[in-house]
Amino acid sequence: MRVKNAIIFILLIALVSLAAFTALFGLEVGDRSIRPISQSMKQGLDLQGGVYVVYEAKTNLTGVELDRTIDQTIGIFNRRVNALGLTEPIIVREGDKRIRVELPGVENAQEAIDLIGQTAQLRFITFDGEEVLTGANVRKAEVNFVDGSPSVGLELDSEGANSFSEATGRLDRDYAPRAQERTIFIVLDDEVISDPVVTERITGGRANITGRFSMEYASNLATLIRGGALPVDLEEIESSTITATLGVNALNRSVQAAQIGIILVLLFMLVYYRLPGIVANLALVIYILIVLGTLVALNATLTLPGIAALILSVGMAVDANVIIFERLKEELRAGKTIRASIDSGFKRAFRTIIDANITTLIAGMVLYQFGTGPIRGFAVTLIVGIIASMFTAIVITKFILKLLVGMNLTKNNKLFGA
Repeated sequence: MRVKNAIIFILLIALVSLAAFTALFGLEVGDRSIRPISQSMKQGLDLQGGVYVVYEAKTNLTGVELDRTIDQTIGIFNRRVNALGLTEPIIVREGDKRIRVELPGVENAQEAIDLIGQTAQLRFITFDGEEVLTGANVRKAEVNFVDGSPSVGLELDSEGANSFSEATGRLDRDYAPRAQERTIFIVLDDEVISDPVVTERITGGRANITGRFSMEYASNLATLIRGGALPVDLEEIESSTITATLGVNALNRSVQAAQIGIILVLLFMLVYYRLPGIVANLALVIYILIVLGTLVALNATLTLPGIAALILSVGMAVDANVIIFERLKEELRAGKTIRASIDSGFKRAFRTIIDANITTLIAGMVLYQFGTGPIRGFAVTLIVGIIASMFTAIVITKFILKLLVGMNLTKNNKLFGA
């Protein structure tokens, strides 16, 4: 039995060490590779830099109508942002009438703000002010090439196709000889973003906007057109740009603080609780690996508040072990054997650990439900950390302690902190 427990303990140490090494540095086995945690986990706006903007809807709508309008606006924002090719944008409702847009890792923050911030309805109007189309009639707008030059191809819905066919028929050069009279202005936010000239009647719901466009101009124009018509006027309430350098510095300092804090905790547990402290430290490493692995599996985004939640949950995991070990010491002082003290100590500590963690778990769920942006990141990490800490404290710590006791290395109560 002693040999079996020793073999299991050594294998456990080896597996945990391999997992920790892989998490820190990655691993390559043949043609397969595992990336380190630092490269596998997405980073939030506050870590990799980027921009965020908060818009407020200027409307008197309430209830279901307001919800529908805000949801529609968020959908249009999503299409605009995704059309820019940005990675991991976050577009969420904030309160009743506000929308928060986070764009991590953007290279040109102001250009991104300008593109998503075009807030008025898109309209196609003739020289005499007649509205031919709105953005709602545009199904698709994409860059293509006409005679080797970039242009913007449009695809319209049936209503838009009929209206456009009728309007362009009237503006055909046979009926309107001057170019100025054959112009259709594409207007966004009371600003003309393009003024193509009609050269022939356009039927079938497909058209090309041509000109001396650069690829960048054609791409931006297509992005604005396919963004669609926003159903409500929006006002920019708040915006901020975080540079990548600032994000990297914040991440490095946070990681350093976490390392120092965890090392101090490990030393304290080792000095104060001796043999159980070694067990607690091993369980704590397993706990950290579980939390980080779960966050990667959930495709969660790591933020500064998320790092704070991770450190906080480490403290809670240690707190659970402290409760268990104090109960263990009480049982040993009462004259029980080490095996009996372990069983009794865990049993007595179980209710306290559950009560303490359940209340914090409820708080985390409330933060996730009603919070936005970084607050949700904090809540996700906290929830995962609490569940993992209960598992490692109640299951892993008890398992390792019994392994050590089964090896019969010592029966000295002092080595168990008593």
